[in-house]
This record gives sequence, structure tokens and C-alpha cells, in this order.
Amino acid sequence: MFYYIKGTLVTLGTDFAAVDCGGVCYKLQISGTTYSKAAGLLGKEALFYTYLVVREDLMELYGFATEEELDIWKLLIGVSGVGPKAAASILTGLTVQSLVSAINAGDAKAISRAQGIGLKTAQKVILELSGKLKGFAGGEESGVAYESTAVADGDAMDALLVMGYRRDEAMAALKGLPVAMPLEEKIGEALRRLNRI
Repeated sequence: MFYYIKGTLVTLGTDFAAVDCGGVCYKLQISGTTYSKAAGLLGKEALFYTYLVVREDLMELYGFATEEELDIWKLLIGVSGVGPKAAASILTGLTVQSLVSAINAGDAKAISRAQGIGLKTAQKVILELSGKLKGFAGGEESGVAYESTAVADGDAMDALLVMGYRRDEAMAALKGLPVAMPLEEKIGEALRRLNRI
């Protein structure tokens, strides 16, 4: 129904965004991946690719920073047992690239780190989406490259969450750190960033 929504980003939470389009404000459910890309756009013009979820008792609009994220989210909700919120949760714990790499590497543990996603569901995601991800960023990457990105970043994220930081704070602190940076240094640099905030 809606291809995208473009307007002023008036509110941004870790799981939703509100976009004013000529006096009509749309509330969009978003993932952590979209949140991290939209964080600098508060009060500015923003564009979200959208998908309307319609059920008997519910209508929710989901928004995505890129068409690629929307496309993989649609693949995720096609997996039995994965609903819209669960798919957004997976894309909060993993970027599109690291999710594709995790699926290709058969790493159910990385996918199951997402809130509300168990190991069996993560294994279903791998089983049902393997071979369907050509054209996505990370689709041709090796398992070695995956180990140095998704697993290391996931471990750093887990460490910051255990220390009491919120997921959005941890994601912002880890953003842009070198892939090859050792885990201890990555955590240390993230903590320095968090203390400056």
C-alpha cells in the first residue's frame, strides 16, 4: 500500500519513529538497524521504506532505512514462527550484512541473541533462507569475515549490556569501530565513547 514515507522525523525511539508528512504523523515500528541510521535525522527530513501489517485486530506500519533491510525483513516474516516483531528484533541484534553472513555460516547462536528468538527459531531461519540471499550485502562473504564482524560485535554488545548500558547506547558506541580491533580494545573504546556521551 505504501512504498515509502518521507517527512520530518519528529520522534525517534529504539523501536519506533514518528514522521510528520504535511501535518499527518505516521508512527512506524523500526528495528535497531534502522534506529542507528536514523539517529542523526531527528528534526530533519527522513525517508523510510514501509510495509503495512494488517491483521484482524491490528494494523501496524513498519519502516526501514533501506530497501535492502525491508527485503530481508520480508524474507524473515516468511519463515514459519517469525512474526513482524521477531523479524525486527533479529535486525536489531544484527545488521543486514551480519545476518546474511550468519545465515550463510549456519551460525544459529548469533541469530538467537536477538530478544525473543530461541535457538530453534534461529535454526529455522537458517534452514528456510539458505540459498535465498544472493544480492544482499554479505551474501558472498566467507565465514572468516563473518567471525571477525558479527561474532566479535555480538560479544562486545553482550559485554556492554551486562554492564547495564541500553542496547541503543551500546550500538551507537560500537558503530564504526574497526573490524579487526581485538574484542578487549573494542569494549574499551566503546566505554570511552559512552563516558563522553
